[in-house]
Amino acid sequence: MADHRIYRMRFAKVYSALVAKAERKGRTKAEVDEIIRWLTGYDQDGLDAQIAAGTDFSGFFAAAPAMNAARASIKGVVCGVRVENVEEPLMREIRYLDKLIDELARGKAMERILRQSE
Repeated sequence: MADHRIYRMRFAKVYSALVAKAERKGRTKAEVDEIIRWLTGYDQDGLDAQIAAGTDFSGFFAAAPAMNAARASIKGVVCGVRVENVEEPLMREIRYLDKLIDELARGKAMERILRQSE
């Protein structure tokens, strides 16, 4: 596994940026939390504990209770990179999260973001 700087970043720092991005577009922290819980399998207490503990991205995804199998249906481009073509597993999980938050910020319905209509 390549050692990208983002792997060592505290999840809480990125989380606050994700929430701010969503809120700037009229979405809520609760919706961001729902997306993260859907993707990772954390319950709200587990998510809050990871944020409070200062866990880095690598540890956050490593400790995820149950990564959602439907995440493989997430397709598209984030920062000029097709998420479905990212080979590094951890980077792919990070890109999935980025893509879901981008969809939220663009006003997509939660059912579509969480791949419930597929």
